[in-house]
Amino acid sequence: MDSKYVQQFKKGSLEMILLCLIAKKETYGYEIITELNDNGAAVLGYAKEGTVYPILYRLQEAELIKCRIAPAAANGGSKKYYSITEKGQETLTELIDFWKRYTVCVNSFIGDGDFSEVSI
Repeated sequence: MDSKYVQQFKKGSLEMILLCLIAKKETYGYEIITELNDNGAAVLGYAKEGTVYPILYRLQEAELIKCRIAPAAANGGSKKYYSITEKGQETLTELIDFWKRYTVCVNSFIGDGDFSEVSI
């Protein structure tokens, strides 16, 4: 079920999902990946750094999120903590509103139809 069409759906929603996670609380990359894998892997697939971090950088570049660097207690290094900006919150609200309308629209086309035996 991981056709290129399914992949497009996943990619299209991942930015909104990341904004949702960051809007809930200030968080860092590994925590985001863990949350995605713990709660979304069955549908979204296994989240990887190579997918998540480029999106975080794009969201930061678009000024939808910001980051701060803080010392990491465990290894003496540092962690980037992400939080949502006012612009990011406005964008997320817009995306969620669109998502709700989008799903209602798509579901109206799907209806109760059984498309498994559609004649071609």
